[in-house]
Amino acid sequence: MKYKVFGSRTGLRVSQVSLGCGMFGKAWGYGADPKEARLIFEKYIEGGGNFFDTADAYQNGESEILLGEFLDSSRDNYVIATKYTQGNHDPSANGNSRKNMVQSVEASLRRLKTDHIDIYWTHMPDTLTPVDEIMRGFDDLVRAGKILYAGLSDFPAWRAAAAATLADARNWAPLAGIQIEYSLVERTPDREILPMAEAFDLGTVVWSPLAGGFLTGKYRSTDEGRAKNWAVPLIHKEDNSKKTAILDALFQIAQKTESNPGQVALAWIMKKGLIPIIGPRTADQVTDNLGATKVTLSDGQFDTLNTLSAIHNEFPHTMFERFEGIKDKIYGGNAALVDQPKSPVI
Repeated sequence: MKYKVFGSRTGLRVSQVSLGCGMFGKAWGYGADPKEARLIFEKYIEGGGNFFDTADAYQNGESEILLGEFLDSSRDNYVIATKYTQGNHDPSANGNSRKNMVQSVEASLRRLKTDHIDIYWTHMPDTLTPVDEIMRGFDDLVRAGKILYAGLSDFPAWRAAAAATLADARNWAPLAGIQIEYSLVERTPDREILPMAEAFDLGTVVWSPLAGGFLTGKYRSTDEGRAKNWAVPLIHKEDNSKKTAILDALFQIAQKTESNPGQVALAWIMKKGLIPIIGPRTADQVTDNLGATKVTLSDGQFDTLNTLSAIHNEFPHTMFERFEGIKDKIYGGNAALVDQPKSPVI
């Protein structure tokens, strides 16, 4: 397992694969019992992993409780990330408000049996709380030593950019990173979110990198193990020619790299500089997932997957394509003579 610095705004060193702990527990009626969850934890540690991702809502709090028990005295050797937003069904104890943030972090600290959380995420927008309230709340928690870094999960690019700008302008703790869904069959963040994250030097972790198991290719032959009763629409189906072409390419590349389709899909994520969050339900699955760290994709294989999974651009990113010659005009006559910046400009 290799390690990387979490974005360019921190010195935090995390493993190249994060272990999602949403399957720690069975309060949802689906997941891993404590014995299996511990095996998953141990296999991840043996593989060199140090970056755990959980949330107060996962398995109704059981995920945090089990993770806290497993870490115990070794807690300081690892990076714990958890989230708040969906605490319970009380309107005043839910959402992104400062009130819910404060009471949620205290509850998570108790369940995790720790005095600080390394990365604290707002789980998702509530459409009510302004980002200045969220970022000021994060700043207070950083100054109090309750959390070390702050991040936004599943926020649109414009709101994350506003949050990062406000924090910098007001000398608050910076926005350290973002968390998004991203995979070979979910690449819409390519339009706005990922360029924004690169421009603001944010660490980026991605959930559902295997599209709910779809990209392993196992559901081509069986539905066994598919979480049909899950309320969250994470499960993709091979229901169009594009998905079929992606799966076909994964199988072909897997054969050439002596791996399997799921490992190739994860290796593609890592080659893009992103950190995938794996969400295994069994110890065998975590061992298989970590095999992706040993897969090396050639530039040609990487480009093939990029091309097959590419999404179409939309306004305003299509301006140069729609209006012939406008790019040369803007660049003073010949766009080819002007060097492009290495990262997107703000």
